[in-house]
Amino acid sequence: MLTSNGDLNAIGQPIGSPLPNWQERRRPPRSSMVGRCGRLEILDPDAHSHDLWQAFSIAQNDGNWTYLPYAFTTFGEFEAWIRNDCIHDDPLFHVIVDSTTRKPVGLASYLRIEPKVGVIEVGHIHYAPSLQRTTLATEAMFLMMSRVFDELGYRRYEWKCDSLNVPSRNAALRLGFTFEGIFRQATVYKSRNRDTAWFSVTDSDWPSLKAAHLAWLKPENHDENNNQRQQLSHFVKAASKKR
Repeated sequence: MLTSNGDLNAIGQPIGSPLPNWQERRRPPRSSMVGRCGRLEILDPDAHSHDLWQAFSIAQNDGNWTYLPYAFTTFGEFEAWIRNDCIHDDPLFHVIVDSTTRKPVGLASYLRIEPKVGVIEVGHIHYAPSLQRTTLATEAMFLMMSRVFDELGYRRYEWKCDSLNVPSRNAALRLGFTFEGIFRQATVYKSRNRDTAWFSVTDSDWPSLKAAHLAWLKPENHDENNNQRQQLSHFVKAASKKR
């Protein structure tokens, strides 16, 4: 089905709404993002590799690597990947640092960065067991979204994953991304097929979604053990009704 914003060209064909004031956006800066529970900082192989490997290695198996295009069995392999593949501007890797322990407990990156059209993707997300299902896990994603929309003024933020990766798909929906469909046989990795599920947040979604995240992140929505009182989905669902 064709969609239109109500604009027509000279011969009556539907076209997208004009953006006369659109200008190319900046690339994401190499600076930290600070929240209440932790911060994101640019990945430094010397400062972060060893602590990250220790945090990741707590997992009982390598299941966390299943849906990523790489996997590691030794610190040497992991460190080589960090030094060779994770020090560029696209993908731009960040470590997630816990404010209590001051240790890195996760990775996430901006990638496929397109300043000319204002589109950017989040990916290479890998959380240590100590980060999973914590307030910081959500706060980190909020901080990355906030930079994209509030600081840089991008129009679209994307989340993509293997269509079989149910935890990632659920995480995208929980965070307020909109499911857009499945790209069949989109790529090959680890010698197997990948159908890719696409999700997005747009700049028009962001104001109400931002309010939902801020409401969820408030200290009063968490008990003395930092357990949530109201689920994020409660606030996201309320925000979606306002769009």
